[in-house]
Amino acid sequence: MAKRKILFLGETYRADAITWMNGLKEFGDFEIITWELKTPNHTFISRFRRLLEFSTGLFQVKKIVKLQQPDMVIAERTTSYGFLAALSGVKPIAIAQQGRTDLWPEKSVLLPLKKIIQQHAFKKADLIHAWGPVMSISMKATNVDMNKVMVLPKGIDLVKFGNKNSANHSKINAIVTRSLTSEYRHDIILKAFGILNQKEIDFALTIVGDGQELPSLKELATQLNIEKKVNFTGRIPNTKLPELLQQSNIYISMPITEGVSASLFEAMASNCYPIVTDIPGNQSWIKHRENGQLITIEDSGMLADEIIWAFENNDVRNAAVLKNRKFVEENADYSTNMKIIAHKYHELINTYKTN
Repeated sequence: MAKRKILFLGETYRADAITWMNGLKEFGDFEIITWELKTPNHTFISRFRRLLEFSTGLFQVKKIVKLQQPDMVIAERTTSYGFLAALSGVKPIAIAQQGRTDLWPEKSVLLPLKKIIQQHAFKKADLIHAWGPVMSISMKATNVDMNKVMVLPKGIDLVKFGNKNSANHSKINAIVTRSLTSEYRHDIILKAFGILNQKEIDFALTIVGDGQELPSLKELATQLNIEKKVNFTGRIPNTKLPELLQQSNIYISMPITEGVSASLFEAMASNCYPIVTDIPGNQSWIKHRENGQLITIEDSGMLADEIIWAFENNDVRNAAVLKNRKFVEENADYSTNMKIIAHKYHELINTYKTN
């Protein structure tokens, strides 16, 4: 019997998308075809070009559909690729909300249009992925048919992200693994470590990844006099990430908005103690000073104080990392969760084939 074909609409370079597609190939024996927008989304001009490209996207997607005859279409982001999936003419459709609402940025002039687009995508979808509870809250608020919603993270590879932590616990070995873009507020993290440096507290800070903020962040580290203690790794192969996490004892992430963070799960699996922003996407998983710490957005002073508290309260930290590893094993195991998702896709395809 020929493999079932899935058309994936979304950015294929993203770690989230790679996990999703690989899981479907591995646990559902699917063949994956992909389509994505080619224009980057960095500047005002490139955003405008991207919008123009998006307007011709449906024509390109329909061309692929005619040529490849996929059995199903899946898409990330309910306000862009999800809308194209809804118009593609393919059934069944599964769409995934990536952010807490996908209606972002909140002050965007396109927000009213995005709401209309999102409503249409929700209505047409046969399955809606909420990668965590925080996403289902916004779905309920917009009257989505919750029978179509699957609340389940894709999960992470617990073999790759093992719990063999080898960090030097005699000092703070902190790690940040988010893209170097403005919404992740790496500057707040550097300022907090600037405060630690002034207090003559020893640390090593590893900032993984690349992004448009890299030059200004390096400059800020120099201004704060901590450049010798901060290691900007740049882009690294995904195989190196588990090793870097296992050499760290504290994981830090300060985004201003969050859906479900695979980076947080990876850190929890690797026995890194999490210190993250106090926002709904993180509150789903972290309880303050129980299994991690929650920091007010853009408060570098509070972050510095809480890093010191975490380091001084070794017992809390040790108990938390054991609890977090167990939680990830029970709730975010990629091999368990992707089997469930792949099985659901086969079910949906079979429903349409027999009707």
